[in-house]
Amino acid sequence: VNIMTKEQQAYDKIMEKLETHWMGKALYSYSQVSSTNVVAKEKLQEGGANGLLVIAQEQSDGRGRRGRNWQSPKGEAAYMTLGLRPDFLPDKSAMLTLVMAYAVIQAMMEVTDLPCLIKWPNDIVVNKKKVCGILTEMHMGKDGNYHIVIGVGINTNQQKFPEELENIATSLLLEKGDTFENEEIIAKVLKYFEEAYEDFRKEQSLSFMQQRYNELLVNCKQEVVVLEPKGSYEGIAEGIDENGELLVHKKNGELVKVYAGEVSVRGIYGYV
Repeated sequence: VNIMTKEQQAYDKIMEKLETHWMGKALYSYSQVSSTNVVAKEKLQEGGANGLLVIAQEQSDGRGRRGRNWQSPKGEAAYMTLGLRPDFLPDKSAMLTLVMAYAVIQAMMEVTDLPCLIKWPNDIVVNKKKVCGILTEMHMGKDGNYHIVIGVGINTNQQKFPEELENIATSLLLEKGDTFENEEIIAKVLKYFEEAYEDFRKEQSLSFMQQRYNELLVNCKQEVVVLEPKGSYEGIAEGIDENGELLVHKKNGELVKVYAGEVSVRGIYGYV
């Protein structure tokens, strides 16, 4: 009897549900990898197709921003990385994290009906807890061309978290009381990302989604603390501009654009 492996089942389910024109058509499905970002980067370096997708049931070395370890238990979350060969300048590529967050939140709201919000620039939160993280990495090739990998980890069916995370992380299962099919969510994410990516390529900015993004932004009109290497400051976040920078009104009245850095929002992830 030919018993289909989990990775083959996942491959077939995504191929069946995929609604894209070109993204995800080159699909690599694994039982376990160190990190889907690492595998996607290797595939691109070996000449893999633009829009390739790597999925895994489990990651042994998943990473978040700033090199933090990302909890990756088997089968309880959706792990995916999209590999791209953009035809725009590398300095635009940081905005793709926001494009992906915009795609993920639309997919999650369609599949779950949960009240999801974006925490700039790379988290999705439900009821003030993190349910998804996004990690975008750029790699320059020897030929001067570059490629991007965008990793997404969505907590779908975790029933519990380690003690140090239970106040800041949650899952779709814990919030909704239902289990969710990872492959359905991944296919929806790709559908929404492909649409937004095509708009982004045309405009080379986030103006096409700026207003809607700000409506979904948990930082917006909230007190925030911006942590930068040279120190931290407080202010009120006013949303993003068309380049994806977070606009923050400092207490002295100055309006600053935050391009990168850690931004804590009062009342989210335990910042009170």
